Amino acid sequence: MKTELEYRTKAFAVQVVKEVLGFPKNAAGDVLGRQLMKSGTSIGANYREANRAQSKDDFVHKVGIAEKEASETQYWLEICEEVGIGSPASISSLEQEAGELLAILLTIGKNVRNR
Repeated sequence: MKTELEYRTKAFAVQVVKEVLGFPKNAAGDVLGRQLMKSGTSIGANYREANRAQSKDDFVHKVGIAEKEASETQYWLEICEEVGIGSPASISSLEQEAGELLAILLTIGKNVRNR
């Protein structure tokens, strides 16, 4: 499961980067692209770090950061959708995947905290 989710979060990050590369070169595109790129690529980085945590508390903390980044990514994708930046189909697909990743991370965090 860990390896599969690490792969999935990395694939998500790659898709975010590819989408942002197509954003318009203006103030809105630059700001939204930068924010989306930071949060969207951070999900997998934090989950990978969680899997290499030194303790249960460290794991829970890093999964929590990944959860927050997934939620933030959803926010930026919603903004992109509402202002019409990015490919509508790609933004919609990324929104769906961000939601699924968030749900998975929330479940992982909850299960570990309840042990």
